[in-house]
Amino acid sequence: MSDGLSIAVLTVSDTRTADTDTSGQFLEDALLAAGHVLASRAIVIDDIYQIRARLSAWIADATVHAVLVTGGTGFSGRDSTPEAVLPLFDKTIEGFGEVFRALSLQEIGSSTVQSRAIAGLANRTAVFCMPGSTGACKTAWNGVIKDQLDAEHRPCNFSKVLKGQI
Repeated sequence: MSDGLSIAVLTVSDTRTADTDTSGQFLEDALLAAGHVLASRAIVIDDIYQIRARLSAWIADATVHAVLVTGGTGFSGRDSTPEAVLPLFDKTIEGFGEVFRALSLQEIGSSTVQSRAIAGLANRTAVFCMPGSTGACKTAWNGVIKDQLDAEHRPCNFSKVLKGQI
Protein backbone atom coordinates (compact mmCIF):
# COMPACT_ATOMS: atom_id res chain seq x y z
CA MET A 1 0.00 0.00 0.00
CA SER A 2 1.31 3.42 -0.84
CA ASP A 3 0.43 6.88 0.37
CA GLY A 4 -0.27 5.93 4.00
CA LEU A 5 -2.45 8.03 6.27
CA SER A 6 -1.97 9.30 9.81
CA ILE A 7 -4.50 7.46 11.98
CA ALA A 8 -5.43 7.76 15.65
CA VAL A 9 -6.98 4.97 17.74
CA LEU A 10 -9.46 5.69 20.53
CA THR A 11 -10.69 3.00 22.91
CA VAL A 12 -13.87 3.81 24.83
CA SER A 13 -14.01 1.73 27.99
CA ASP A 14 -14.57 1.99 31.70
CA THR A 15 -12.41 -1.08 32.36
CA ARG A 16 -9.62 -1.43 29.79
CA THR A 17 -6.07 -0.31 30.36
CA ALA A 18 -3.09 -0.04 28.02
CA ASP A 19 -2.19 -3.60 29.01
CA THR A 20 -5.67 -5.09 28.46
CA ASP A 21 -6.79 -3.13 25.39
CA THR A 22 -6.61 -5.94 22.83
CA SER A 23 -8.97 -4.19 20.42
CA GLY A 24 -6.96 -0.97 20.34
CA GLN A 25 -3.78 -3.01 19.99
CA PHE A 26 -5.23 -4.96 17.06
CA LEU A 27 -6.20 -1.71 15.30
CA GLU A 28 -2.76 -0.19 15.91
CA ASP A 29 -1.01 -3.30 14.59
CA ALA A 30 -3.33 -3.52 11.58
CA LEU A 31 -2.96 0.10 10.52
CA LEU A 32 0.83 -0.08 10.84
CA ALA A 33 0.92 -3.33 8.84
CA ALA A 34 -1.10 -1.59 6.11
CA GLY A 35 1.53 1.15 5.79
CA HIS A 36 -0.20 3.88 7.79
CA VAL A 37 1.25 5.92 10.66
CA LEU A 38 -0.11 5.86 14.21
CA ALA A 39 -0.90 9.50 15.00
CA SER A 40 -1.92 8.83 18.59
CA ARG A 41 -3.67 6.32 20.79
CA ALA A 42 -5.84 6.91 23.85
CA ILE A 43 -8.33 5.28 26.19
CA VAL A 44 -11.26 7.29 27.59
CA ILE A 45 -14.10 6.24 29.84
CA ASP A 46 -17.55 5.84 28.32
CA ASP A 47 -18.59 9.46 28.85
CA ILE A 48 -20.04 11.58 26.05
CA TYR A 49 -17.96 14.64 26.86
CA GLN A 50 -14.65 12.83 27.31
CA ILE A 51 -15.19 11.00 24.03
CA ARG A 52 -16.05 14.27 22.25
CA ALA A 53 -13.10 16.13 23.77
CA ARG A 54 -10.50 13.56 22.68
CA LEU A 55 -12.09 13.04 19.27
CA SER A 56 -12.56 16.78 18.64
CA ALA A 57 -8.86 17.44 19.26
CA TRP A 58 -7.92 14.86 16.65
CA ILE A 59 -10.54 16.13 14.19
CA ALA A 60 -9.14 19.65 14.57
CA ASP A 61 -5.58 18.42 13.96
CA ALA A 62 -4.91 18.69 10.22
CA THR A 63 -2.25 15.98 10.46
CA VAL A 64 -4.76 13.31 11.58
CA HIS A 65 -6.56 11.79 8.58
CA ALA A 66 -8.68 9.16 10.33
CA VAL A 67 -9.72 7.98 13.77
CA LEU A 68 -10.64 4.41 14.65
CA VAL A 69 -12.93 4.27 17.68
CA THR A 70 -13.57 0.98 19.45
CA GLY A 71 -16.16 0.49 22.17
CA GLY A 72 -19.32 2.09 23.48
CA THR A 73 -21.52 1.19 20.50
CA GLY A 74 -23.86 -1.27 22.21
CA PHE A 75 -27.03 -0.82 24.21
CA SER A 76 -25.64 -1.20 27.73
CA GLY A 77 -26.25 1.56 30.25
CA ARG A 78 -23.13 3.61 29.61
CA ASP A 79 -22.65 2.88 25.89
CA SER A 80 -22.65 6.37 24.43
CA THR A 81 -20.18 6.50 21.54
CA PRO A 82 -22.80 7.18 18.82
CA GLU A 83 -24.40 9.94 20.90
CA ALA A 84 -20.98 11.50 21.47
CA VAL A 85 -19.77 11.25 17.89
CA LEU A 86 -22.77 11.88 15.62
CA PRO A 87 -22.99 15.64 16.36
CA LEU A 88 -19.37 16.04 15.23
CA PHE A 89 -19.94 14.64 11.73
CA ASP A 90 -20.20 16.90 8.69
CA LYS A 91 -21.34 13.87 6.67
CA THR A 92 -22.24 10.37 7.71
CA ILE A 93 -20.98 7.24 5.96
CA GLU A 94 -24.18 5.20 6.20
CA GLY A 95 -22.72 2.30 4.26
CA PHE A 96 -20.15 1.54 6.96
CA GLY A 97 -22.68 0.44 9.56
CA GLU A 98 -24.72 -1.41 6.94
CA VAL A 99 -21.76 -3.36 5.57
CA PHE A 100 -20.32 -4.01 9.04
CA ARG A 101 -23.61 -5.51 10.23
CA ALA A 102 -23.95 -7.58 7.05
CA LEU A 103 -20.48 -9.05 7.61
CA SER A 104 -21.10 -9.47 11.33
CA LEU A 105 -24.36 -11.33 10.65
CA GLN A 106 -22.27 -14.17 9.21
CA GLU A 107 -20.23 -14.32 12.42
CA ILE A 108 -22.65 -13.64 15.29
CA GLY A 109 -26.07 -14.02 13.72
CA SER A 110 -28.94 -11.77 14.68
CA SER A 111 -26.98 -10.34 17.63
CA THR A 112 -25.47 -7.98 15.07
CA VAL A 113 -28.59 -5.80 15.37
CA GLN A 114 -27.24 -4.67 18.74
CA SER A 115 -24.23 -3.03 17.09
CA ARG A 116 -24.54 0.69 16.55
CA ALA A 117 -21.39 0.89 14.41
CA ILE A 118 -21.24 4.26 12.64
CA ALA A 119 -18.84 6.31 10.55
CA GLY A 120 -18.61 9.78 9.14
CA LEU A 121 -16.43 12.63 7.98
CA ALA A 122 -15.60 15.59 10.20
CA ASN A 123 -13.23 18.33 9.02
CA ARG A 124 -11.80 15.96 6.38
CA THR A 125 -11.17 13.32 9.03
CA ALA A 126 -12.78 9.90 8.67
CA VAL A 127 -14.13 8.52 11.93
CA PHE A 128 -15.04 4.83 12.15
CA CYS A 129 -16.80 3.67 15.34
CA MET A 130 -17.01 -0.06 15.94
CA PRO A 131 -17.83 -2.37 18.82
CA GLY A 132 -15.26 -2.99 21.53
CA SER A 133 -14.61 -6.67 20.93
CA THR A 134 -11.42 -7.58 19.12
CA GLY A 135 -13.42 -9.82 16.78
CA ALA A 136 -15.64 -6.91 15.77
CA CYS A 137 -12.59 -4.72 15.17
CA LYS A 138 -11.12 -7.42 12.92
CA THR A 139 -14.40 -7.64 11.00
CA ALA A 140 -14.59 -3.86 10.56
CA TRP A 141 -10.92 -3.45 9.62
CA ASN A 142 -10.65 -6.41 7.25
CA GLY A 143 -14.13 -6.07 5.76
CA VAL A 144 -14.36 -2.31 5.21
CA ILE A 145 -11.85 0.09 6.75
CA LYS A 146 -8.59 -1.34 5.40
CA ASP A 147 -9.69 -0.96 1.77
CA GLN A 148 -11.34 2.42 2.23
CA LEU A 149 -8.15 3.91 3.69
CA ASP A 150 -5.98 2.38 0.94
CA ALA A 151 -5.15 4.93 -1.78
CA GLU A 152 -4.83 2.11 -4.31
CA HIS A 153 -8.23 0.49 -3.65
CA ARG A 154 -10.59 0.72 -6.64
CA PRO A 155 -13.04 1.81 -7.72
CA CYS A 156 -12.89 4.34 -4.87
CA ASN A 157 -11.51 5.06 -1.41
CA PHE A 158 -11.33 7.94 1.06
CA SER A 159 -7.59 8.67 0.77
CA LYS A 160 -7.73 11.73 -1.51
CA VAL A 161 -10.69 13.20 0.40
CA LEU A 162 -8.84 12.85 3.71
CA LYS A 163 -5.69 14.43 2.30
CA GLY A 164 -7.66 17.36 0.86
CA GLN A 165 -6.83 16.40 -2.72
CA ILE A 166 -10.47 16.38 -3.85
